[in-house]
Amino acid sequence: MGNIGKSSTAVAVGQKKKFTIPVGAKLFLLVLPFLILVFLFSYYPLNGWRYAFYDYRAPLKLSQCDYVGWKWFKYLFGNKMQITQLLKVLRNTFAMSGLTILTSFLPVIFAIFLNEIKCKWFKTLVQTLTTLPNFISWVLVYSVAFALFSDTGMVNTMLQNAGITTNVVKFLDSDAHTWLWMLFWSTWKGLGWGSIMYLAAIAGTDQELYEAARVDGAGRFRLMRHITLPSLMPTFFVLLMMSIANFLTNGLDQYFVFSNSFNMEHIQVLDLYVYKLGLGSNGLSLATAIGMLKSLISVILFCVVNFVSKRTRGESIM
Repeated sequence: MGNIGKSSTAVAVGQKKKFTIPVGAKLFLLVLPFLILVFLFSYYPLNGWRYAFYDYRAPLKLSQCDYVGWKWFKYLFGNKMQITQLLKVLRNTFAMSGLTILTSFLPVIFAIFLNEIKCKWFKTLVQTLTTLPNFISWVLVYSVAFALFSDTGMVNTMLQNAGITTNVVKFLDSDAHTWLWMLFWSTWKGLGWGSIMYLAAIAGTDQELYEAARVDGAGRFRLMRHITLPSLMPTFFVLLMMSIANFLTNGLDQYFVFSNSFNMEHIQVLDLYVYKLGLGSNGLSLATAIGMLKSLISVILFCVVNFVSKRTRGESIM
């Protein structure tokens, strides 16, 4: 009996000495792969900002090019033609970003009404059909637009066969209503995808609130207005803050595939301008300088919006 007691005591002591990883360390190890990815794809590319301080000429190495300091930044604000061109680009950028922010409520409304569909298979069908365009590349979207709205497309053919018009309507090869056309295609492509987070927020709403409101005699529209909509506001404001912070970032793909010599006056946004300046005009150093300024302005906008939200709503992202 004495030996048994000693052996059990030894086992207990051995168990106490067993090394255990703290919970905080486990959580850090789980997050570590994502931190590495963020560093590789978000912070390491900032090393390319060095090109803004050199007179880079491809295919030379950066060490073989002349260091010019702030030359390209001074050129950006000192050349009148450059300033005029940049102002036109910023006008288009502000217009498209402003229209996107003004229509940012559409995914909220779509999610609310989609949630009210009681037929499960029809709800799934609608959600699938509206989410699917997000996974289609802009090249294929332009192919659809070309098949529908080109000079020999389906719409023009139907208009001429119906006798509505005898002339070809220039939908794509025209500068009329370019901003609205771009807004239409981006809304069609991203409406269903943008509503997913709002549907998740609706699913997380306490169902007892709906039951209590129904007992008090609230109808469907009152439930939507006083319960569903307020529950989506925190998510909406976070996404709105991110949209304002990325005010100068419109993306490149959509405007690149839809651009042509007819609509370049109103379709060339900042990202497209930087791309054409860097690769099309062999002005990589100047394009890098513009990209640097865009990133710095985006960070400043994010900090300002975060500060305003913290002061007005008591909530912030960071």
